[in-house]
Formats: sequence, C-alpha cells, structure tokens
Amino acid sequence: MNILLKNAFIVTQNENREAFIGDIWVAENRIKEIAPRIDNPGIEEMDLSGYTIIPGMVQSHVHLCQVLFRNMADDLELLDWLTQHIWPMEMHHSAASLRVSAQLGIYEMLSSGVTTILDMGCANHMPVVFEELVNSGIRAFCGKVMMDSGDQPYQETTADAIASTEAQIREWHGAGDGRLNYALAPRFVLTCSMPLWEAVKDLSDQHDLLIHTHSSENKTELKIVKEQTGYTNVTFFVRNNLASEKLCLAHCVWLTDEEMEYLKTFDIKVLHCPGANLKLGSGYAHIPKMLDAGINVSIGSDGAPCNNNLDIFIEMRLAALMHKPNFGVTSIRAQQIFDMATINGAKALGMADKIGSLTPGKYADLTILDLNKIHAIPSKDVVSQIVYSGQSRDVCHVMVNGEWVVKDQIPLAYPEVSPIINNARRECDALLKRMN
Repeated sequence: MNILLKNAFIVTQNENREAFIGDIWVAENRIKEIAPRIDNPGIEEMDLSGYTIIPGMVQSHVHLCQVLFRNMADDLELLDWLTQHIWPMEMHHSAASLRVSAQLGIYEMLSSGVTTILDMGCANHMPVVFEELVNSGIRAFCGKVMMDSGDQPYQETTADAIASTEAQIREWHGAGDGRLNYALAPRFVLTCSMPLWEAVKDLSDQHDLLIHTHSSENKTELKIVKEQTGYTNVTFFVRNNLASEKLCLAHCVWLTDEEMEYLKTFDIKVLHCPGANLKLGSGYAHIPKMLDAGINVSIGSDGAPCNNNLDIFIEMRLAALMHKPNFGVTSIRAQQIFDMATINGAKALGMADKIGSLTPGKYADLTILDLNKIHAIPSKDVVSQIVYSGQSRDVCHVMVNGEWVVKDQIPLAYPEVSPIINNARRECDALLKRMN
C-alpha cells in the first residue's frame, strides 16, 4: 500500500515518546516518513483530522484454542481449572471447532486494536490455526502446545511432540509474507519432561525461536514444581540452561528475590496477565518492582476461559489499577502501561526494531482511534486517556504490514460476524457431546 495519513494526532512511542498532530506516509509495508507535515507526493490520501494514531498493540500471551470455552470454566483455581475443564476440552477439539475458536479470538483482538499476538496453540489440528492467522492479516507468533508428562491424559510422547513441532516449523515459520513466526510452546514445568526441555532448547538455538511457557502462576503449582525438580520455576530454567532473552514467561506471580535477579540477568521476558491472575485467584505479580529493575514486562489476556475477554484495553486498565493498593498510587503510571502494550511487547518478541512504535523504517502496524467519545473526554494527556478511559469500541481502523485489516470497526477477513457466532455455538455443542 502507498498512502498518506493526514492530520492525525500521532502517539509515536518513539524513544522520546513524542506525540503531535501530523502525517504518516506508508509505502508498501513500511513507514516511510512521519512528520508534522508531509506534502502529498501524488498518492492516495486519508484525512484523519480528529483521530488518534497509535502503534498497533501487542498481546504477548493468548490461547486462541481456548476461546470456544469462554464462560465454561469459571470460579476455579489454576490446576482444577486445567484438569477439570481446559485439558479435556482442548483434547476434544476437532479441526472445525479449533478453527472457529481461532476466528473468534482473532476477530476480537483485531477489532480492539491488536496487531501482533504471541499464541500458545493446541496439541492437535494446528494447521487450521495457522491458516486463520495467515488469512486474517494479523502478525503472530504461534506454536503447538507441548506436553509429554504429568498426571493428565492430554499428552504426547516426547518423540511425537518433537517431530510434529519440527514439521510445523518447516511449514509455517515465515508464512504470510513473514507475518507468522513459530514460537515453541512447552506448557509448563509440570507437564514437560527433561528430554523435552532439552529438545526445545536445541530447536530454539537451531531455528532462532522464542520459547513461550508458563511460570510461577499459582502457589500449588510452585509447590509441586519444587517437590518434583528441587527448584522454583525460574531457577529451574536457569539451572537447565534455558534462561535467555528468547525465554518468555507468562505470569511470574510468585518469585523469590533470586529469581527476580535472574529475570534481569538473563533478559527473560515477563508476560503479565492481570485479568487471568485475578480471576483464577493466583495473586499479584510484582510488576512495579520488575519495571524498576529494568525487566521487560509486556501484557496479555491469557485464555478466554480464565479471563472471559481478550480486550487489551481492559487489560491495560487492570494492570494500571491492580498494583496501586499494594505498591502505592505512583508505583506504576499510564505511560509504563502503554509501553507494556506496545514497545515492550515488541521487545518480548525480539521485534523492537520492527514494530511497537511509529518510526520510519518499521513495519506499518498501526491502530486508528476515535477518542472523541463521552467516556473519553476531556483529556490533557492522551496516554492516560487511552489507558484509563479508552475502550475497544474506540478502534476505527487497523493496519498490519501496510495493509488494512480492520476498516470501520470490521475485520476485513471476517466481514460477516453472524456465521462465526453460529458456527461457534454449533461447534461448542458438538465438542461437549464428544466429551460426553
């Protein structure tokens, strides 16, 4: 695409966090120029007077395969939630039910201004998820979940988990004109054997892939990990040569002081999921302390059954509010939260030089907001306005890789939402019947 976006209020998220009224020139899939005024070089022009342009936001921990289970696993702690509901439901996915689950999640996130996600997939039927990611236009890191041990029926042999992962890397890594990247997805310490972790490390090194897993989410989980391995979660990764800038850990609620140091020393990325941590009663991650220590923290919704929505505006507001009672009202500020949803998300994925801010040379991933709404005005600080007052219904248009993926609040890959809703209801009923 070659287009000049004119007269918008631009929140760049560049190094100086500049914000001004101006223009953005998109050429092919990149931002060619951004300035208070760009004379039209004879290309398509879009007047965005009164609108706000922000970098496309990043959801750094989601489960597309779980969206079909929304509202069906409420009021449980983590391990009961997994064993009684989530693992049995994931295990009984068909290709059709998994496809519509992915469609629901992608639709929801695109329409709330998210342009990039880090997704932990299902063990089976993963091609349909990759197909939807490619077809939707979203930028994504995704990989099939890997589980080869533990007291649960939803597992593969170590050899099968590795072989199927290698096959999917070959087929899908770099698909969609480079928008789709494979991310290794061992579920967590309790369901992965040491040979599997060793294979994950080898695959990560061989293909330069992220390792996306869960860590230190729940007290009972932490207790069992310590009993089985002799280590706490983050220490386990350090002692087994898995700690690096490629390791992305969702949650990190229960950490020792030593583990906090490990996060900084090894540049391990923390994926903060405030809504899920609250709903599962897991606790409060020490996010202000992490940010003060220079640890990279990004933001995610986790799964729809442990959150009930995938709306990044809700997650931003929760992340901004939930830590103030414990750490003080000035312990975390709106700009830090917005960083978590944009540039920190890009850093978590190793893409800070490509996305996360509106800067010449980066991919044209951007979200256009209409903040001239009753719930959002007046305001003198646009970042505070977005974090504390913004809502997903403020999203008007979304661009990924220089192409529109949402226009007038409608994801272009899914122009009719009714068929998705009807398919979701039908496939949910069929899945529950398969579960008996």
